[in-house]
Amino acid sequence: MSTKFTTDHEWVNAADTAAAVVGITAHAQDALGDVVFVDLPEVGKSYAQGEVAGVVESVKAAADVFMPVSGEVVDVNEALRDDPSLANSAPLTAGWFFKVKLSKPSELDSLMDGTAYDQLLKTL
Repeated sequence: MSTKFTTDHEWVNAADTAAAVVGITAHAQDALGDVVFVDLPEVGKSYAQGEVAGVVESVKAAADVFMPVSGEVVDVNEALRDDPSLANSAPLTAGWFFKVKLSKPSELDSLMDGTAYDQLLKTL
């Protein structure tokens, strides 16, 4: 499965069926500026799609990180907690935020693919 995107600028990659990986997009980190702190969700906590699962703070602003799909958080990126700048330098790879075990995989169908997300960015 390819990466899917939300209108709130989170991405989710469900290639690993055991746990989908979630982060913020390059657009989001660019809009925020230098990330200085991340508040990651608690492992074992379940969220519904659209719920606030964390916070990212930069020198310019703070922004909520929304759960792109319903599920249980099974892992968080401790490296990101130690070095929040990973959200800037590698938002789609090493700067991932958390992993979630999907409770409603069909919710992925409501998210945008890369082409649709690129179209959304052109309207901003």
